[in-house]
Amino acid sequence: MHPFERLAQDAIAIVGTGRRAILGIAGAPGSGKTTLARSLVARVGELQGPEWAAHVPMDGFHLGDAQLRRLGTLDRKGAPETFDAAGYAAMLTRIRVETETPLYAPGFERELEQPLAAALVVPPTARLVITEGNYLLLDEPIWRAARSEMNAVWFVTTDERTRSARLVMRHVEFGKEPDRARAWVAEVDQRNADLVSATSTRADRVIVSTGSGWDDLGWSAQ
Repeated sequence: MHPFERLAQDAIAIVGTGRRAILGIAGAPGSGKTTLARSLVARVGELQGPEWAAHVPMDGFHLGDAQLRRLGTLDRKGAPETFDAAGYAAMLTRIRVETETPLYAPGFERELEQPLAAALVVPPTARLVITEGNYLLLDEPIWRAARSEMNAVWFVTTDERTRSARLVMRHVEFGKEPDRARAWVAEVDQRNADLVSATSTRADRVIVSTGSGWDDLGWSAQ
């Protein structure tokens, strides 16, 4: 079986015959976790039917720039303390237990670089919700609270050159000058990446993002 097809089948299996399940996908900035999450939601939808899976990224819980200025953390936007981790954990709890009505969740508008309220929806038909973000495996109380709501967490990694290039391109695409983008990747994103990479040993599975797809290492720390 193709590695990606196995991942899709295993994502479905997380639900089993139980209630709604949450699969987390962690990884450093630019590792490919969003691409994997979206691809899985699409493939699971093909296999199980539309609205059987939903995608709620952690990015919607970025603090807005007004709060970052108040806190003095705008210059390190993307670090753990620049997210509403408690709000994220609370939303995961709601996703797990509120299954009778549509549940609206915040998204993140890349062009504005700001969270956007109620941009996403988890329909009542969703049996699997895939969430992804940098800090799902961070060993701190509030992030552990979020992790406790997830049935499993997979960790995505890729080679450093590819990851850095992706980040520079992303920053340029959404408004930074190339020199500023490279400096931000080196000075801000890299610190976050080092922190996140150290959490990979807590993952249930490690997946490598390659130029042609996904290499499932099938590794478990459990």
